[in-house]
Amino acid sequence: MDVILEVWDTYLGDYAFANLHPARSVAPDFFEVNNATTSSWNYKPASAYIEFEPSQYAYMSAWDRDNVFRQAISLWTITVIFGCLLYFVFASLSYWLVFNKDAKLHPKYLKNQISMEIRQSVSSFPGMAVLTTLFWLLEVRGYTKLYDTPADGPGMWYEYAQFPCFLLFTDALIYLIHRGLHHPTVYKHLHKPHHKWVMPTPFASHAFHPVDGFAQSFPYHLYPILFPLNKYASVALFVFVNFWTIMIHDGEYVADSPVINGAACHTMHHLYFNYNYGQYTTLWDRIGGSYRKPDDDLFDKEKKMSDAQWKRQVKDMERIAEEVEGVDDRVYEKTESKKSK
Repeated sequence: MDVILEVWDTYLGDYAFANLHPARSVAPDFFEVNNATTSSWNYKPASAYIEFEPSQYAYMSAWDRDNVFRQAISLWTITVIFGCLLYFVFASLSYWLVFNKDAKLHPKYLKNQISMEIRQSVSSFPGMAVLTTLFWLLEVRGYTKLYDTPADGPGMWYEYAQFPCFLLFTDALIYLIHRGLHHPTVYKHLHKPHHKWVMPTPFASHAFHPVDGFAQSFPYHLYPILFPLNKYASVALFVFVNFWTIMIHDGEYVADSPVINGAACHTMHHLYFNYNYGQYTTLWDRIGGSYRKPDDDLFDKEKKMSDAQWKRQVKDMERIAEEVEGVDDRVYEKTESKKSK
C-alpha cells in the first residue's frame, strides 16, 4: 500500500492536506513555488521501480507524509473509494455479462433484493475500511514482511511460490473463521446479514456486517505479517480476492470440480447454511466434514432452474433455516407477487 499511498499523496493528498492543515497560517503567497517551508520531511520513493517527484505542496502541511494520522485518513479514504469502485465495476459487469437473470424467479429470491444487497454493501464499506486501515498502517510503516524487488525477497523461486502459498494459507484460515461465524452465539449477530441472500446476485458479494466482512479478510492481512510477500503481488492478490468474491456469487455454475470452490459450491452454502465454508478450494470442507457436492443438475442448463430442482432446494433450505435461524423473516419476491393477486 505504500506505493498506492505515494501516488495518492502526489496527485491529491499533498494538495488537500496543505490546504486543510497547513504548516502555518495561509498568507496570500503561501502556495507560491518559492515559498519557504518548515517541514523536515524528505522524500524517499516507496519503490525502486517508480518514483514521483513531490510538488511544493508536499512540504506545506503541518502533517507531512509520514504523519500517522494523515496516513490513517488517506488509507481509509483510499480503501473506501477503491473498494466501492472495485465492487461496482466488477459486480455490475458480472451481473450484466454473467449472472442469469432467470435466477430472480427463484422462490427464495427476495423482494427488492439487488437494492438491499447494494445498500448493505455500501453501508458496510466505511466500517470495514476502519479495521482494514489498521493493517494498512502496519504495512506502510514497515511492520510487515512486504518487500519491493526480488532481490529483497527470499529469491526468484518465491516470486512464483508466494501465490500458491498465499492462497493455501488464506483458504485455510478463512475456512476456520467462516465456520466460526456460523456458531450460534456469533451467527445471528454478525453473519446472518450475509445469509439474508438465499439466491445471491453478484451485488451480494460484499453485503456483510462490517466486522464479518473484515474477519473474513483478516487472513489476507495476516499473511505479510508472518511471511514475505512482494508488495506488488499484495496489491494484485487483493484485487483478485475481491474479484473472486464476486465470481462465487454470480450464479454461473462453471467449475464442476471436486477441488475448486466455485459459484455452485457457494450457492450450496447460501441455500443450506452449514456447508462449503471454503473460499477457493473444497479441501478444508472435505477435511472438516462440511463439504456438500453441488447437485449434478446445476451444471445442466436445462435442469438447473427447473421447478423440480427449485422445489428440492426450497424444501431443504427451509428445514435447515429453521434449525439455524428459527423464524424466517425474509420477504420473498414470489410471496409478494402472490399477495398482490
